[in-house]
Amino acid sequence: MRKFLQNLLTRPVVQFANRVSSRPDKRRVDKALSGLYEEIKSRNVKKGLLLPVDSQIDKFIILSDQHKGARDGADVFAKADKNYLAALDYYNKEHFFYINLGDSEELWENLFVTVKRHNKATFESEKKFIARKSFIKIFGNHDLYWDNDPLAAVNLQSIYGQPVDIHEGVILEVNTANKKPLEIYMTHGHQGDLQSDGNWFSKWFVSDIWGPFQAYLRINPNTPANNDQLKTDHNRMMYEWSSKRKDTLLITGHTHQPVFRSLTQLELLYEGLRQAKAGNRNDEAATIQNKIDKLHLKASRPPDFKGYLDTYFNSGCCCFDDGDITGIEIAEGCIRLIKWEYGKGKKSERSVLEESRLEDLKLK
Repeated sequence: MRKFLQNLLTRPVVQFANRVSSRPDKRRVDKALSGLYEEIKSRNVKKGLLLPVDSQIDKFIILSDQHKGARDGADVFAKADKNYLAALDYYNKEHFFYINLGDSEELWENLFVTVKRHNKATFESEKKFIARKSFIKIFGNHDLYWDNDPLAAVNLQSIYGQPVDIHEGVILEVNTANKKPLEIYMTHGHQGDLQSDGNWFSKWFVSDIWGPFQAYLRINPNTPANNDQLKTDHNRMMYEWSSKRKDTLLITGHTHQPVFRSLTQLELLYEGLRQAKAGNRNDEAATIQNKIDKLHLKASRPPDFKGYLDTYFNSGCCCFDDGDITGIEIAEGCIRLIKWEYGKGKKSERSVLEESRLEDLKLK
């Protein structure tokens, strides 16, 4: 019966859940992002941190949207758990600074004590970064609890064994190889989303309707195919905000859709196809077209990305339905979109999906 209902109901229910869970408003998005940026620049540490960075020395990993749950049918993090632990082990050994970009804990569907009980190993791994003073925890909409509950500080200390500050954002002031000024502004990205930015209806729907339904049918809507498509409205608005800022990159999470240099993976393929055809590189064009065809995704017409700036990035998520996780690395003067996936023998393997030197990015 469960299999029958999965086949019958998964697609319409996921489509409905997406409609009620996201409604970005451009004016509100712009106001929220600008307001938080100015608060951080004014050194309001409650809102966020301003960190000087040497791009040739300092190393950062940005991961978001684990949605750690109760290891039941609604826990979209369960399959990705081992990849996440392998990634944290690698980045700790390589002395990366870890920026957790929000929605780390699924506190709309679960009580804090439940999440704590079922995710001890991940919290222990995160503690290693705290011990090195290399950890920043940013809240999202699904773990807004960390910012607004009177018991949040006590519960965080019970997890990590010491006080942990919570922030809404962070700005890296980067010293690049060519000495050009660069700021990397990071926040979860739910700001200005009418269904996510503190909306009580969305929280009720997820906890009382979507959560139990998802648990019974064991549905995870975070499929790579869904996330390879053209940018969501929310990601498009984030790009539009970032493209107007001088010498600034914006990195968010929230949408679960990886974005690199302002383009999704499908969009990057279309842009590569355009450039290959313009250069009469027919073999390269055929290879790229084959990759597009294998995604089983078609735009109504090939989109045109000429004139796009490289100002917006999205870390994706750590809860894809195949257990993959994606994130953003900043290291050795480069910015990278990376993926951890299960390889042979279910061993976790890291791969670089996209990479660019910071000084090569097209900025305003």
